[in-house]
Amino acid sequence: MLVNTVNVASYCASQRSTGGEVGATSPLAPKIGPLGLSPKKVGDDIAKATGDWKGLRITIKLTIQNRQAQIEVVPSASALIIKALKEPPRDRKKQKNIKHTGSITFDEVVSIARQMRHRSLARELSGTVKEILGTAQSIGCNIDGKHPHSMIEDINQGTLECPSE
Repeated sequence: MLVNTVNVASYCASQRSTGGEVGATSPLAPKIGPLGLSPKKVGDDIAKATGDWKGLRITIKLTIQNRQAQIEVVPSASALIIKALKEPPRDRKKQKNIKHTGSITFDEVVSIARQMRHRSLARELSGTVKEILGTAQSIGCNIDGKHPHSMIEDINQGTLECPSE
């Protein structure tokens, strides 16, 4: 009798999760159940790895190799901006539709743009900075006390200088 065996060397999956919370294991089970891992244990590992992002929705990249799950946090631009605002963590079940009315510095915007550079479609860092400023505008926060769209116009006109890489 011939038995087919499949040796899974590595597997990679992405999932959106709320930082610092043990999410439902039902979305995880079909992905990692056939690989022989416990969805509850992986959910606990995700909650431990995302403790710094408490209350924010972030993307988690799971890499499973030799029945060991490695968890990598892949934050979005909005999550990085909200983290830079240094707001206290919120309970998402009690506080809905929160307004992020704080202000961050232009240097923080540039550092966020450098973190997001590899995922950006812009040719230069100034384009990535403009993408981050657009995200800040949609969140509702200010940059150095100014509206983000006015800073985008300043970059386009050349009055505000962006660092090159």
